[in-house]
Amino acid sequence: MASDDEDQLRIALAGNANVGKSAIFNQLTGLSQVIGNWPGKTVERAEGSLFFEGRNLEIIDLPGIYSLSTFSEEEIVSRQFIAEEKPDVVIDVLDSTVLERNLYFTIQLMELEAPLVVALNMYDQAKKRGIEIDRERLSKELGMPVVPTVAVKRVGLGDLLRSAISVGEAESSRKPKTLRYGPEVESRIEKLSSSLSDRLSDHPYPIRFVAIKLLENDEEILRMISDQDILDEASELRSELESIHGEPASTVITSERYSLANRISSNCQRFIHQPKQELSTKLESVTTHSVWGYVIMLLITLGVFLTIFTLGDWFSGILEQALDLIRPILQDILGTGPLGVIIQEGLIEGLFAGVTIALPYILPFYLILSILEDSGYLARIAFLMDSAMHRMGLHGKAFIPILLGYGCSVPAVLGSRIMETRRERLIAAFAATLVPCAARTIVILALVGKYIGPLYALSLYVIDLIIVFALGRVAYRTLPGRAIGLIMEMPAYRKPSGNVVLKQTWFRLSSFVKMAFPVIVGAGVLIKAMEVVGLLEYISTILSPVTVGLLGLPSVVGVLLVVGILRKELTILMLATLLGTTQFNAVLTPAQMYVFAYVVMLYIPCIATVAALSREFGWKDALYITVFEILFATLTGGLLYRILLFLGWS
Repeated sequence: MASDDEDQLRIALAGNANVGKSAIFNQLTGLSQVIGNWPGKTVERAEGSLFFEGRNLEIIDLPGIYSLSTFSEEEIVSRQFIAEEKPDVVIDVLDSTVLERNLYFTIQLMELEAPLVVALNMYDQAKKRGIEIDRERLSKELGMPVVPTVAVKRVGLGDLLRSAISVGEAESSRKPKTLRYGPEVESRIEKLSSSLSDRLSDHPYPIRFVAIKLLENDEEILRMISDQDILDEASELRSELESIHGEPASTVITSERYSLANRISSNCQRFIHQPKQELSTKLESVTTHSVWGYVIMLLITLGVFLTIFTLGDWFSGILEQALDLIRPILQDILGTGPLGVIIQEGLIEGLFAGVTIALPYILPFYLILSILEDSGYLARIAFLMDSAMHRMGLHGKAFIPILLGYGCSVPAVLGSRIMETRRERLIAAFAATLVPCAARTIVILALVGKYIGPLYALSLYVIDLIIVFALGRVAYRTLPGRAIGLIMEMPAYRKPSGNVVLKQTWFRLSSFVKMAFPVIVGAGVLIKAMEVVGLLEYISTILSPVTVGLLGLPSVVGVLLVVGILRKELTILMLATLLGTTQFNAVLTPAQMYVFAYVVMLYIPCIATVAALSREFGWKDALYITVFEILFATLTGGLLYRILLFLGWS
């Protein structure tokens, strides 16, 4: 049965990560995409629409996952959406080059009794590797349409949509074929299913799916079952399986699924020749080498870093020069009254600040990230850095956002989305915001490096790394959620598709602009209004117990704790204005300069970073991180000041 609107079908895209699911979504929906969050979750929800052969199609891109368990929010929202919102059809996107591995997820979707169509994506790559797939045999084995596609070239997408429409409209084809396990497992599934049929009613999940999940000891399903007799029977049957196999029942059922996936793939594919060693194979060997792999990674990451921030600074400078031409005109129009100052230096300057961040830094970051993702190289970086990052309680992919943090915290936070789960993304983003960005580096070098010495400036970076390591470990151990090992497909190298890269870049940039710009502009207006009415001086007085009593700094520095959150690169200029000199050593002691640089280094980077945190994780977590970093920077700054005095610093 179709959706309520008889002319509209809801189609969900499901599949593992790196199978080309997002490429299919981008090719189908183009610029009609809408980004939000799943209800009650912070997992991103991508939707789009298109008109195809007289039908309105709504496309929902589900998160890339490997199972329908409850180990992560991504897995939970995917299976809840399929079971409870019941899309008209689910397109299961498979990587044709690793058919058996991807069929494990297909089997789970079949257990969920979703109306399915299989997209055999990267079909051209399978042929190049000498893999021949019998699509008709595979369709018969699975009991559903199987369509070969090459998403980046738009090959097969029309046939895929026609098959999806056909399945979505046909009542008889909505429930997929039931695949049977071995007799020991199957007999217990059937026994538990029989009991559930008698006692379970009005349940969103299919009876067989619930029975399997009870045997797997699925926490969410266990919570949903209130019948104690059912729970006792499931526990007894689970114990029987475990006593027979000497392994947890969940492991036994996982083995059964892989056995089915192996049998199906063996029946449906054959290797017709040994493929020649292609360039991608040679690249794989070099870029994952125990020595050269790290050399290449270092060169590429430095290249990315320099490209984003060297060109970003250059482009930002050009924009600033262009905006400098506009400022006098705006001043003449708006005047120098309080309202004119608030509009020009608050609203308009806030808008200018957003432009000089988004265009020079965020745009090239998203473009380069999309290229690295589409080419397959990001997976190699994660592989190489996994061991080192584990010492921080993170995975190899976290190296990218942390490295980017040394340039700008905003792309660092946004880059955390390459992590698999929300929990890992939050830890990576939190760690990245503690890394001194280019704006905070200016403060460190201008105060500590210039007036105390380069080694003392270097010591701040060493302290920062220790803090990042320590707080990363604490967050890893205390944040709710289960720690998940790095499970990652190593996709084949491929030439990035210009169309896909540009669409993905625009998709991400527009989403960021919609979230961040109102925050940046709003903060600019608020702070400027506070300055105009004299509140900032009042705030300095209120904050004097912190700035003077705790940190040992001049009371005027309290203004920077408020205004500095707008743009950290203005901190040194504002400090010189407040102190009345650029010769900071004449008015600040070495201990004061060191402590001030330390606090700025760990203080929340800027309002744009807060907006990015909110964009990725919601206001609550953004607020938690902001408050924590402000408190941590000031409290440990006060401790540092007393240590320096004890050591004889003046």
